[in-house]
Amino acid sequence: MIYNNLIKIKKKYKAGYFVLIDPDIKNEDIIINLVSKINDSNVDGILIGGSLIMDNGFNERARKIKNISNVPVILFPGSVNHINPFCDAVLFMSIISGRNPTYLIGEHVVAAPIVKDLKIEPIPTGYMIFESKSMTSVDFMSGSKPLPRNKPEIAAAHALAGQYLGMKLIYLEGGSGAEESIPNNVIKSVSHFIDIPIIVGGGIKDPKTAAKKVENGASFIVTGTFNEKNISISKLNDFANAIHGL
Repeated sequence: MIYNNLIKIKKKYKAGYFVLIDPDIKNEDIIINLVSKINDSNVDGILIGGSLIMDNGFNERARKIKNISNVPVILFPGSVNHINPFCDAVLFMSIISGRNPTYLIGEHVVAAPIVKDLKIEPIPTGYMIFESKSMTSVDFMSGSKPLPRNKPEIAAAHALAGQYLGMKLIYLEGGSGAEESIPNNVIKSVSHFIDIPIIVGGGIKDPKTAAKKVENGASFIVTGTFNEKNISISKLNDFANAIHGL
């Protein structure tokens, strides 16, 4: 079970490290190169997904990632159209920060029978979107008003509600390409309120920033878009070591 494996990672280190890959990238050589370097690094897992599907190659690229990856591959779906068998588990996410019924339950009703049929492990995840200096892809595509960055108590209440609704993970999202990461006081407030692991992603551009998120209560750190353009094994390991607390 992938979820049990995540808990083991959290117990082994201060926190775990995921790299997000958007299979909508048209240059498949970039994807193959990135996964190969992840295999040679201390990254704990790969998230695959994005807000848009711009062609019909998503599933084929997901298949390639799964075939060459030596670490768990977890689907991070932007919609039901992203569901595919080329993963070890899926973050079965509800956008609990918003009030859009489509992403609170609507997409899930459509996706659930597909996930069951494909025998993919679902990991119930409360997904919380935070405001950025500019509108992010997930803000626009989800039609959800993001949470304020300066109201940690509002974030904590939403996260606790997610836990009480049965979520196994809470994901605090700054957005793809976000200019700023989730504030440390927000992470700290949420971590004091809930007892389930917290994933933090968006706007984390250096190991020092990642380590600060962990110090304030993050259980897993996700980095994404910068990896697509300029990546090295040493850079991945710098992040991994800072996040693991080594």
